[in-house]
Amino acid sequence: MMLSRAKPAVGGESPNTDKRKKKGRKIPKLEDLLSQRDFTGAITLLEFKRHVGEQEDDSNLWIGYCAFHLGDYKRALEEYENATKEENCNPEVWVNLACTYFFLGMYKQAEAAGIKAPKSRLQNRLLFHLAHKFNDEKKLMNFHQNLQDVKEDQLSLASIHYMRSHYQEAIDIYKRILLDNREYLALNVYVALCYYKLDYYDVSQEVLAVYLQQIPDSTIALNLKACNHFRLYNGKAAEAELKSLMDNASSPFEFAKELIRHNLVVFRGGEGALQVLPPLVDVIPEARLNLVIYYLRQDDVQEAYNLIKDLEPTTPQEYILKGVVNAALGQEMGSRDHMKIAQQFFQLVGGSASECDTIPGRQCMASCFFLLKQFDDVLIYLNSFKVFLLIQSEKLKNDYIYLSWLARCYIMNKKPRLAWELYLKMETSGESFSLLQLIANDCYKMGQFYYSAKAFDVLERLDPNPEYWEGKRGACVGIFQMILAGREPKETLREVLHLLRSTGNTQVEYIIRIMKKWAKENRVPI
Repeated sequence: MMLSRAKPAVGGESPNTDKRKKKGRKIPKLEDLLSQRDFTGAITLLEFKRHVGEQEDDSNLWIGYCAFHLGDYKRALEEYENATKEENCNPEVWVNLACTYFFLGMYKQAEAAGIKAPKSRLQNRLLFHLAHKFNDEKKLMNFHQNLQDVKEDQLSLASIHYMRSHYQEAIDIYKRILLDNREYLALNVYVALCYYKLDYYDVSQEVLAVYLQQIPDSTIALNLKACNHFRLYNGKAAEAELKSLMDNASSPFEFAKELIRHNLVVFRGGEGALQVLPPLVDVIPEARLNLVIYYLRQDDVQEAYNLIKDLEPTTPQEYILKGVVNAALGQEMGSRDHMKIAQQFFQLVGGSASECDTIPGRQCMASCFFLLKQFDDVLIYLNSFKVFLLIQSEKLKNDYIYLSWLARCYIMNKKPRLAWELYLKMETSGESFSLLQLIANDCYKMGQFYYSAKAFDVLERLDPNPEYWEGKRGACVGIFQMILAGREPKETLREVLHLLRSTGNTQVEYIIRIMKKWAKENRVPI
């Protein structure tokens, strides 16, 4: 996301590159190889010319550039460091060297090299990312102010939003860039990853499919697809998606192999955790958290604590896990200090604006009050769903705010039918339309595709907005997937087909044809 140019900021093709030609045969040009992103071919050409004494100007910079884009950061580092030792060193090499240090996780060295580079947008982006790594908010804001409304700078900003868990802000930037640059297919993967982090796993799958149609063997995209399947279905379904990657041992990206090994441990319920996860603790951030979870499941609380005690939490999941570990250790040791730390972590999550109305957030507040021995407050949070039903005032019960939160509670507690019935009892109005949108989107998020499809169907009838068709299509496909997985009655397919036939979109016939074919093969009456 930081380096998106097809060519580096340094060097250039020598005017003598095309001198060595044989009759009837052309030596490939460096410029052509780079424009085709054939970095392996470019390195081969550069090394050959170096060997025969006809090397390009700034040959080591070009080799470093190609090695960097192949993910061979150690080779790139070697070339760039050698370049800095030359008498007339091109000053632009420092920013390239700094980027290489960055990707190797050598952040202090990256900052030292980056400061030596001439001022440029790339240097500012690099220092912007380093400020985030060092948690230096003052520097972060300074470099943020220097960002311009150009694609590279905006992509860097989006990546910082992502790393700071501001997923919707990142999505907004990616979508804005995609509107004018449909050919930037990789941005669909970034958008899909953001939706995955927001727990919109089916939406993530839809966006990801756009990329996989063009690049079906992408390691990163297939891995994300597997993670979505893990969340939507189970570990076995997720592992099946990784089969092609496991069979292909030729992937050039070592980090991807490590990521796949890590995810397989998760998909297999912790099998092989002690063999795979420890070496990855400082490589993949989630490896530490998953190893902590493994130790907790094995009742090895002390090992779990040793792993997490020095972690500075930045996400709700990290705060919750650190709270759980401290609570478990505090109970085991009878330590009030650990119990107090756990209580504070739970309170931070449960009291935060982003988590206070989520189920994990309420569970955190219940845990906080439990540790404080304020059991009446514990019951309030654990029974917060039931509290809505205890309200007697007809005025309150007819208020849209009450109805919308009651509907959301029903959905989050896996009772979408009751939420749908709330809508059916309402008269047609702007509020009923808003409640429909809530039901459609929240049911989709929770994987309750039947009622999501029904809500999107009504929305589509009321307003021919393409987004409502896309939601309805995704929900109908989601129901079909659940039928295939045995998690939804086969008879539901009849109503799915009815919902689809009510749409005039050209995609409908293709979807219906696939569903009817499956129904015929499996003797399902439609």
